[in-house]
Amino acid sequence: MSEVPQFTLLHGNDEFAIAAHIEKLCAGLGDPSNTDMNIARFDGRAGLDYEAFNRAVNTAPFLATRRVVVLMHPIPALNSPETRKKVLDLFDKAQPTTTIVLAEFEELKSGHWLVKWAQAGSRALIRVYNLPKRWEMPRWIESEAKKQGGRIEPDAAVLLSERVGEDTRIAAQELTKLLAYANFERPISVLDVERVSILSAQGSVFELVDALGQRDGKKAQHTLHQLLEDEDALEFWGMVIRQFRLLIQTRELLDENSSVQEIQKSLGLHEFVAQKVTNQAKRFSMPVLEAIYHKLLEIDEGVKTSQVPLNVALDTFIIELALKS
Repeated sequence: MSEVPQFTLLHGNDEFAIAAHIEKLCAGLGDPSNTDMNIARFDGRAGLDYEAFNRAVNTAPFLATRRVVVLMHPIPALNSPETRKKVLDLFDKAQPTTTIVLAEFEELKSGHWLVKWAQAGSRALIRVYNLPKRWEMPRWIESEAKKQGGRIEPDAAVLLSERVGEDTRIAAQELTKLLAYANFERPISVLDVERVSILSAQGSVFELVDALGQRDGKKAQHTLHQLLEDEDALEFWGMVIRQFRLLIQTRELLDENSSVQEIQKSLGLHEFVAQKVTNQAKRFSMPVLEAIYHKLLEIDEGVKTSQVPLNVALDTFIIELALKS
């Protein structure tokens, strides 16, 4: 563990890759039975309890050579000059046996104060993790399949990428299921993706959005409840967020008088998907789509901070949206 840097700054919009980096770092702490005792996590969006953070940074590791302290969203935690100075001074005096990870889920510009701090004297290891572009996803999927100990055929990777968009977390989860289905004995095929992946769930998401666009709250709720029975709520949630992000992009292109073919090319979509999202986007105005997306982000934060169960939040969201859309 002597080669592990004391400070690491992770930033970018690929939450899955950032989480994987942190998980790998924590896995290197040694005996799994002691791991939890040597990891402390803080979320800057909820404010920073300086005393608790100070104790975490300066506590000696328990039956291990190091401990890890993770501060998610450090920028909102250190938004005041006083707090920032206090915490950065704490870092300068931190125990050498503590590894401090700062994780911000958007790419920071080179001139940002946190990047400058990390770069000064090569103080911190800096890694940028951004979601792959849509056209890069098939190659990312092939690479992730190898990391998980298996293989996927190129055509199957393309098909899976069409279903998950740029969502690397869902793509990785789907690969785990598909590789288990293939028993790691052969490459994942197109037929495997059609049989095992979230293909059917994606169709249900289209159906859900159609119902919302038609202000059919009863049908929207029925579709939602069916999905929650058949699919993992978190996977489905990621698909809903992706769908409305796609609708915003499509609405922008429609407002620029783009054709379906131009939308398909610009967003890197399958022909069927391009036609479907175009029809759906026409049923929503841009202000409505932006309001929906902001609401989704609020729900996401509430779920991640355990303020509300995801199924309850989704049900409420569908009822409100069916009335407004």
